[in-house]
Amino acid sequence: MKNTEQFIGKRVLVVGLAKSGVATASLLQRLGAEVVVNDSKPAEGNEEAMELQAQGIEVIGGGHPSDLLERNFDFIVKNPGIPYTNSLLAKAVEQNIPIWTEVELTSILSEAPIIAITGSNGKTTTTTLLYHMLNMGKKHPLIAGNIGTVSCTVAEKAKANEVIVLEASSFQLAGTESFTPHIAIFTNLYEAHLDYHGSMNEYLDAKLHVARNQTSEEYLIFNADQQLIKEAIESFESHKVPFSVLGKTREGISADEEWIYWLGEPFIEIKHIKLPGRHNLENVLSATAAAILSGCEKTAIENVLSSFTGVRHRMQFVREANSRTIYNDSKATNTLATKSALSSFKKPIVLIAGGLDRGHSFEELRPYMKNVRAVVTIGETANRFADFARSCGVAETVQATTMQDAVQKAYKCSCEDDVILLSPSCASWDQYKSFEIRGDEFIDAVMKL
Repeated sequence: MKNTEQFIGKRVLVVGLAKSGVATASLLQRLGAEVVVNDSKPAEGNEEAMELQAQGIEVIGGGHPSDLLERNFDFIVKNPGIPYTNSLLAKAVEQNIPIWTEVELTSILSEAPIIAITGSNGKTTTTTLLYHMLNMGKKHPLIAGNIGTVSCTVAEKAKANEVIVLEASSFQLAGTESFTPHIAIFTNLYEAHLDYHGSMNEYLDAKLHVARNQTSEEYLIFNADQQLIKEAIESFESHKVPFSVLGKTREGISADEEWIYWLGEPFIEIKHIKLPGRHNLENVLSATAAAILSGCEKTAIENVLSSFTGVRHRMQFVREANSRTIYNDSKATNTLATKSALSSFKKPIVLIAGGLDRGHSFEELRPYMKNVRAVVTIGETANRFADFARSCGVAETVQATTMQDAVQKAYKCSCEDDVILLSPSCASWDQYKSFEIRGDEFIDAVMKL
């Protein structure tokens, strides 16, 4: 670690327990800070709170009392999911108390360079792809951030000859001041999380924290096919590396139907890429660019692209069964994600869809339903999605009660060379605790075919 002395004697309030809050509080105490933790849940009987109390850290639970700020904290580290509209945080903003997320600590403390990946879609796939490329290229990558590992904990142990591959959400990036990755990736921007950020401009502003502090010696890989991103980063100092899936370009990395090009020169043939879909091609381009800039060998990149079949539950190739190709896209909890999934295939599709009924329209999917042979519906939206599918001209719609039932019925509806695709376009909470559990049940059912 570096810059550890700057936390000695600092008064720090950590707001929100969970995994990141516990890790942050423990780390700051080890660095010599005076730490107080505050959480909405009562501290009594809370295992996380008791763990910190056993370390001598004061935990105040049961709400967010505003008189806490009378203790004159030097800064606050908040859980990324807690909005700035929280009464305690809103008062801290009024008092000009710095409010960070633990990603800021990662940037301050890490001896290892950081590659940070953000965007509305594709973060996890890009992060995972890049990790495997660097790992195969023997670049000593460490994976961290929104993908599941608290980044400041990784930074504490990271060495200078390693590299942190960090998935960073807008919630995390909004709480940064000096955060500066050596390589930043901005995959794309679509309307999302406006209930948290308040507006599209605020959402974009949070994402831009990934590269705002970069110098001309650092790199920003960005989606050149989105004009909004191009305009937003125009004044940034970093060395800009555009990516485009709309055809060959002389700058950055690009792709057409046959090749991936680096600086306008053929680099890898598209036919070697295992991941389907244009949206995944964007992820491939940005990860490949970061791997090249990190000194990764071409053979390592090629080996990963020819073998990587997707992150679990995100357009994950499951298996082939009697000439049917089966994909698990349980993470598709909205129409935007299902639209990307449907556009990934030219073969006929048997689609399994449905779930929690939030009253949202499926109309956005209509242009992408032309290739759907049959639809098997599940969950609360089963009838609504079936009605929508029939209005799109889908010949066969079948309702299923369980995932096992849905897979069996989808198989019966399918023909050789079809794609069987779970892409629900709805959240899972009507039948499952998470999209992961829904996806696992799908995989289990597919393996029993």
